[in-house]
Amino acid sequence: MDKSIDTDHLIQRLRNDLIDSYDEELELEMDDHDLQANDTEPTPAERLARRTYFQELFRLQVELVKLQDWVAATKEKVVVIFEGRDSAGKGGVIKRITQRLNPRVCRVAALPAPNDRERTQWYFQRYVSHLPAAGEILLFDRSWYNRAGVERVMGFCTDAEYDEFFRSVPEFEKMLVRSGIRLIKYWFSITDEEQELRFLGRIHDPLKQWKFSPMDLESRSRWEDYTRAKEIMLERTHIPEAPWWVVHAVDKKKARLNCIAHLLSQLPYHEVPHAPITLPQRVHHDDYVRHPVPQEMFVPDRY
Repeated sequence: MDKSIDTDHLIQRLRNDLIDSYDEELELEMDDHDLQANDTEPTPAERLARRTYFQELFRLQVELVKLQDWVAATKEKVVVIFEGRDSAGKGGVIKRITQRLNPRVCRVAALPAPNDRERTQWYFQRYVSHLPAAGEILLFDRSWYNRAGVERVMGFCTDAEYDEFFRSVPEFEKMLVRSGIRLIKYWFSITDEEQELRFLGRIHDPLKQWKFSPMDLESRSRWEDYTRAKEIMLERTHIPEAPWWVVHAVDKKKARLNCIAHLLSQLPYHEVPHAPITLPQRVHHDDYVRHPVPQEMFVPDRY
């Protein structure tokens, strides 16, 4: 057999595998309904904007892999907090950050409401247990700032607990930074009109209705209360050791790119050299005979 044919076939298979991995991002975009939902063709400008977005996203994801390698090699500890109103796009950017990273290095913590036991603990206790060890990145999809937002607005904490939170959180975060944790905090900002549009999209999309809770509907009617709570939170917890960074998030794609690019700029990472990887030769044993798998064990080929 011609060796060049074998090589061409291998290259084509590798190319197809690469394209297939990029399709993961297309699936995420379809989930966001950013693809054309009807039969109309996108305009040339829309196609160009889409191509530019993907090219830049993939470039940034390559840099995220370098960041991951640097964190693992240097035993850094990184915590990134994502806060914002419901539907602001926190989950979307977290998905793009983690999409091509090792889940053993980069983890996501999205804590549910505290149970009866946790309500009796020191407020920060359940968050502390998720903090990273050396060589890890932790992304908080909402964080201890729940107390300054939803708990305050919905009356889930007392005035005394609320005041104590603001006394404690700057010292708590300074302590984390002194311990060697790199702490970065993002607030995703959207307009009243944009949230209404996204909520309506969720209501009419059966794939997204699970994201809705009675609390989300209540938060919609209390927009101004949440705004006041956010303003107080940013004012009282924007400290030099752990400043807040506000992401304009009305345009989802721009928000993702801007946030990831900014995150990369906040860490002094560099490319970690790796030894070349060479696949070992496959070992064959003359006395081994592969046993056939019973046909009834196979998943049916329906596609």
